[in-house]
Amino acid sequence: MTKTRIITLFNQSGGVAKTTLTHNLGYHLAANKHRVLLVDMDPQASLTNFLGVDPEELEKTVYNAIIDEEPLFVYPEKIQGMALAPTNINLSAAELLLPAATAREYRLHEALAPIRDDYDFILIDCPPSLGILSILSLTAATHILVPIQCQFKSFLGTDLLLDTVARVKKKLNKGLQIAGFIPTMLDSRTAQETRTLQAVEEQLSQIGTIYPPIPKSIAFADASERRMPLGMYDKKHPAVKILNKIAKELDKLKVESSG
Repeated sequence: MTKTRIITLFNQSGGVAKTTLTHNLGYHLAANKHRVLLVDMDPQASLTNFLGVDPEELEKTVYNAIIDEEPLFVYPEKIQGMALAPTNINLSAAELLLPAATAREYRLHEALAPIRDDYDFILIDCPPSLGILSILSLTAATHILVPIQCQFKSFLGTDLLLDTVARVKKKLNKGLQIAGFIPTMLDSRTAQETRTLQAVEEQLSQIGTIYPPIPKSIAFADASERRMPLGMYDKKHPAVKILNKIAKELDKLKVESSG
């Protein structure tokens, strides 16, 4: 049985730092000597952009694997120690084309199968929706990691998210495990955000690990603009230690049989 950890970063809410976390955690896992593949499943292609690849210039993307059932295209050069399966806006057509496809939920799972043992970790960046692309990503995963912005409205959406995960686990992917929750963009000076963090810790700790919160910082946006993870852009930033600590915790995850 494979030992590859396939972690889908999923939250149907937008703006919760999903792509930033995928990029940064992948970087720290790679820096810790793991073989890492990042898979961009969001048609907005932010992850592809963050790694300095121009989505418009790509001839092959994740789209070709999912729709045409071709071998998954992996960008020929490693970037910051990581491999990348890039995407572009063409993937948005998958929402229209996949409903008629046979065994559509398993398309990403099947695309990863021939190469999964080449990596220790595969991190999948989902779109901010409960649509078919997110279902494909959850069906392909061994684990789900949930970024939750420290805002009350983001926390309120968690029930819907967990319902979706439960349905996928029951019908499509019995081995799917919740790796945990990462509180993001915490401004500890505000009472509401501190209360939200407390609610996350109290109400979700029975479901999965609550990782240390990621502080709100303009440095993340500055690093992304330079097409770098924070650990390359500003090694001494306090969030770098937190990200590395989370990456080391992810290394303890075990893969369950899906039987």
